[in-house]
Amino acid sequence: MKNFILSALSFCAFTANANIIYDKSDVDEKDFIFDEHQCIEISQQVQKETQSRSIVGSAAKGAAVGAAGVAIAGGSGTQGAKTGAGIGVATGILGGSSDRKASQAKYEAEQELVVRNCMIKRGYSILN
Repeated sequence: MKNFILSALSFCAFTANANIIYDKSDVDEKDFIFDEHQCIEISQQVQKETQSRSIVGSAAKGAAVGAAGVAIAGGSGTQGAKTGAGIGVATGILGGSSDRKASQAKYEAEQELVVRNCMIKRGYSILN
């Protein structure tokens, strides 16, 4: 279990720093590794967004829109509500997935920015 946790932490640390290119000329490797590790640790303080679309909320909205649309067209509001709820559930699932992906990308970009700024503050040159 301990090895798994260490592997997961090192993967997270790697992803926070994966796209940064440093100019390492005239840099002591030990100091660089120490500073980079500290900056990556600081980047772990970035808060991840937890807000995403609710499947139940999407279903309720879909049901209301479906019922209203069918009722306006002269059909059964109940049937429209069922159809709208189904569409709302599908929209909630698909939209929630894209929200999570966007949230993860934003989280990783913020972590990278923290590492970048931390290393610049410590006197390192970043090339990208």
